[in-house]
Amino acid sequence: MNYRHAYHAGNFADVFKHVVLARIIEYLKRKEQAFRVIDTHAGIGRYDLAGTEAGKTAEWKQGIARLTETSAGAIPPDTAELLAPYLDVIRAENTDGDLKTYPGSPLLARSLMRKQDRLSAIELHPDDARVLSELFAGDHQVRVIHLDGWLALGAHLPPKEKRGLVLVDPPFEKAGEFDRLVDGLAKAHKRFSGGTYALWYPVKDRQEVKRFVSRLHETGIPKILRLELAIRPPSPAPRLDGSGMIIVNPPYTLENEMKLLLPCLTELLAEAKGGSFTIEWVRGEHVAT
Repeated sequence: MNYRHAYHAGNFADVFKHVVLARIIEYLKRKEQAFRVIDTHAGIGRYDLAGTEAGKTAEWKQGIARLTETSAGAIPPDTAELLAPYLDVIRAENTDGDLKTYPGSPLLARSLMRKQDRLSAIELHPDDARVLSELFAGDHQVRVIHLDGWLALGAHLPPKEKRGLVLVDPPFEKAGEFDRLVDGLAKAHKRFSGGTYALWYPVKDRQEVKRFVSRLHETGIPKILRLELAIRPPSPAPRLDGSGMIIVNPPYTLENEMKLLLPCLTELLAEAKGGSFTIEWVRGEHVAT
């Protein structure tokens, strides 16, 4: 499966992933102490929704467009409050009111950060890394690194701030990405056990996802929360039916926030009566013996 960011900018999976990302960052901001966001597969940071890649698929029309075009009164106030930080960034990127650009995860994270916080944006693709560097040129709070993101899970942990979020969002261009997610997490957790990790994955092959979750459980890492949003039932042929997020050391508020957000997002983003969501613990607070 090729999930290079530019082709899918602003689709349902991006919306789900970035809402979760925004909620984690908002929680980290509750303490004055600085934190670092490490984005291991950062992409280019900002996407032109009318550009060649995003325009080819137009997936954003069934993603972020559905959310921004929903009338304010249609979303319950407590849910709208949770969505506000994410949607405020979207509006700031589209000041004339027309939805033309979409912020990728590094730009979203940077937009939500305070002056004491830092971002390490890591990208392997040379052209994408160059564009990302240009986007953040002169920004002392951002370090753009041309590097294989999987290597960053060892070389860049722990961050000197000793607080932070590690987002691992690979493009799934190669076979074995699920195994790399588990192995990378296990390695990273040994170096930075107190950090929050957010691992994105596609829901396409349900058996592969089941094996992935089983392997996560076998790591013995405590506090692993699984979140999933599916926009349709399992397809007969392989197809992106949904996406998931594995959150290690989630904010204590996140589970209850998702109980408000995921029903709303599922209703807005799913195909007619075909959506579903999952909130479950792969492992709880303590490791089972």
